[in-house]
Amino acid sequence: MSEERHSWLEHYPITLFTIIMGVSGLTLALRAGERALGLTATLSSGAYILTLILFVVIAVGYAIKAIRHPQAVKAEWNHPVRLAFFPAISIGLLLLSTATLSWSPGVAHVMWVVGAAGQGVLTIAVVSGWIGSRAFLHGHLSPAWFIPAVGNVIVPIAGVKLGYIETSWFFLSVGLIFWSVLLTLVMNRLIFHDPLPERLQPTLVILIAPPAVGFLAWVELTGEIGSFARVLLNGAYLFALIVAVQLPRILRLPFAMSFWALSFPVAALTIASFTYAGAMRSQPHQFIGVALLSALVAIIAALLIRTSRAIVAGEVFRPE
Repeated sequence: MSEERHSWLEHYPITLFTIIMGVSGLTLALRAGERALGLTATLSSGAYILTLILFVVIAVGYAIKAIRHPQAVKAEWNHPVRLAFFPAISIGLLLLSTATLSWSPGVAHVMWVVGAAGQGVLTIAVVSGWIGSRAFLHGHLSPAWFIPAVGNVIVPIAGVKLGYIETSWFFLSVGLIFWSVLLTLVMNRLIFHDPLPERLQPTLVILIAPPAVGFLAWVELTGEIGSFARVLLNGAYLFALIVAVQLPRILRLPFAMSFWALSFPVAALTIASFTYAGAMRSQPHQFIGVALLSALVAIIAALLIRTSRAIVAGEVFRPE
């Protein structure tokens, strides 16, 4: 029994933090939908509490793993695919900060400072890992590599409200620059090389996240929806349409933690749609937001059920 617990903890994956990205994205999307439709914040409050609980459980679990099995954490850091998932920790904290802002600005401020600092450190560390002494193969590249870039673009969403204007511009600039570079690399990999492995194919949905979150950050910093904001939003819609064509094939694949990649990008596009609808009084965009929010609720519900079953079956904590 002791050996089973040892093995279970040793294989506690960093990818679990993508759950936090998904449920916190759901919280913010529900809040945006409630505001747009004039509803009370009942559903978003429930989602917020669920997010807090899951964040504490997952973070404590990984902290225990780091203490008891530091070599296992080091192995994940040296893994060519899992390396990109480490910023999901700081991203989860930044999203929680955004969700907490209306409840407790002081707590949200602390969360944001810790999350932004962590995001900055992890961005430098991950990029240094990419361009360091070890060699990566084209097969190691996937849309999951967008995660560090996405984290930087999330910083301004709460950062502007907290008064960190120049810091927010820095993180947005870093995120957009790396997104443009990585987009070229990822599209080259998807078009000219072997298809993604089955376990990574759900990460195609991550293509939606950078322009959608970039739109929200740009509007937050500039205070208006200008030409560049429209380019970002419509770029996100384009990637959503591309992903929608691939989705039937992806949904037939066996479940893996990578399926959580379906959650946060849809949440980001939902919030962006409601934001545009509110600012421009666009009924079509509000309709898109409602449709996306409905899909997001279904996605999160299905993912929570499938993940719970996988955990009970011990499938999440197996070595790859």
